Amino acid sequence: MSEPPSSIPPGDRVPVPGSEREPLPGARVVGPARSDEQIQVTVLVRRREPPDPRAAAAATEAVPPRARRYLTRAELAATRGASPDDLARIEAFARANGLDVVEVNAARRSVVLAGTVAQMSRAFGVQLLLYEYPGGVYRGRSGPVFVPADLAPVVEGVFGLDDRPQASPHFRRADRAAGTVRPRAVSLSYTPLDVAALYDFPSGLDGRGQCIAIVELGGGYTTKDLDAYFSQLGVPRPTVTAVSVDGAQNRPTGDPNGPDSEVLLDIEVAGAIAPGAQIAVYFAPNTDQGFLDAVTTAIHDTQLAPSVLSISWGKAETTWTAQALRAFDQAFQDAAALGVTVCCAAGDDGSRDGIYDGRAHVDFPASSPHVLACGGTRLEAAQGAITRETVWNDGPDGGATGGGVSERFGLPDWQAGASVPPAANPGGAVGRGVPDVAGNADPETGYQVLIDGEPGVIGGTSAVAPLWAGLVARLNQQLAKPVGFLNPLLYGPLAAAGALHDITSGNNGAYAARIGWDACTGLGSPDGAKILQGLSH
Repeated sequence: MSEPPSSIPPGDRVPVPGSEREPLPGARVVGPARSDEQIQVTVLVRRREPPDPRAAAAATEAVPPRARRYLTRAELAATRGASPDDLARIEAFARANGLDVVEVNAARRSVVLAGTVAQMSRAFGVQLLLYEYPGGVYRGRSGPVFVPADLAPVVEGVFGLDDRPQASPHFRRADRAAGTVRPRAVSLSYTPLDVAALYDFPSGLDGRGQCIAIVELGGGYTTKDLDAYFSQLGVPRPTVTAVSVDGAQNRPTGDPNGPDSEVLLDIEVAGAIAPGAQIAVYFAPNTDQGFLDAVTTAIHDTQLAPSVLSISWGKAETTWTAQALRAFDQAFQDAAALGVTVCCAAGDDGSRDGIYDGRAHVDFPASSPHVLACGGTRLEAAQGAITRETVWNDGPDGGATGGGVSERFGLPDWQAGASVPPAANPGGAVGRGVPDVAGNADPETGYQVLIDGEPGVIGGTSAVAPLWAGLVARLNQQLAKPVGFLNPLLYGPLAAAGALHDITSGNNGAYAARIGWDACTGLGSPDGAKILQGLSH
């Protein structure tokens, strides 16, 4: 059938900037969404007041953590959250349109509204249709979302009208199985403990007193798997808590080739390195709404209070709306202000990042200038020492580390001296370089894991984000203060002190490794002891 008009702005309505959507490539309309279907949307509200640049700088300057001033979560809510008046205006809008107010959160600047497809369509001036695409069927829209003109200054984003899958996990399984999980294996596969030792992570630390948050958009874990895995490793099983976001739950599929692999890889890598830390797994639907709500819920969680957030899901920048890019980046700015380190996988499809249009792409949220973007290497070792480390690139079908130059975010000040090249696309945009750091990711030198009762070997940059998250938990424990936003320190004094192993061999497609920072492995893989030493001064 032909596609009906996408937007029907009623009365005095204006579009929400950056809310425009287009159908997924290859998708076709199969009919209207069911008018009586109950759905929920998250309305993102502006900050109470513009952030004080001096306060923001205090948490992101290239100074040791002990010299930084972080906000408490209560302070952040009071100074950078949504105002009661703005929240009340969204609630009044909901009542006027027959929508229910499900949740109001000033710190997250969000109001969750519920209603039928018909009510939401009228309230936001959109037409919701069912689209069929190679992966299934989703409820979608095209064009912008509309709000009343008097609410336009208040609303920064509306998420949830469209429920297309937003992100992909960044793991790759090796073709062979690992047999059994061995606590000190030395071969072309490693336990997380092996990798931590090769990277000289500071010993005698287990992340005690820290909470590592992990975002998952599908799958789940079983206590049986965790008990068996950590028992075989010979380390205590960390306390793992599942947190439900937008109705999603810890739901293991039982398929070791499915999303359970992502969930258990993240928990097993982070938990092996920091078994004394609390592991909080935030399960959310795989939509832009679910992903954003999981991130903001974790960052602003006053009960579990994570000090580090690991994200192994993402997608090329071009697949995101501008309102989503903006909303996530603002959330990561909040994380920096709180002293929360955010580690994001840089992707597993090389410089094309899964988009086959002949152009280079970078993965988001790794391309946010307020996260630690984690790329991948091939790590070879013998007798407990690294013998060779190169860019992970197993060819077009085997996967390769993501990396490149953002065409959505400008070059940050802390990266100004890194000689980030123009993007390898016509026009050569100058932007934020990805990744910042790297770690073992090649599945052929991958991590021994246990998924749904089956031992195996998994790689991908999905393993690098929790690897760095576990390191950060150890650093926080020793320093007794969160290291927070690491990037200015990594590009400044830590790089100068040789706290990273520079990777100078290999490429990810459009970009090649070189001396210093490059768009394959960033500044390099970690020397944990030197990083701790550099942060202690």
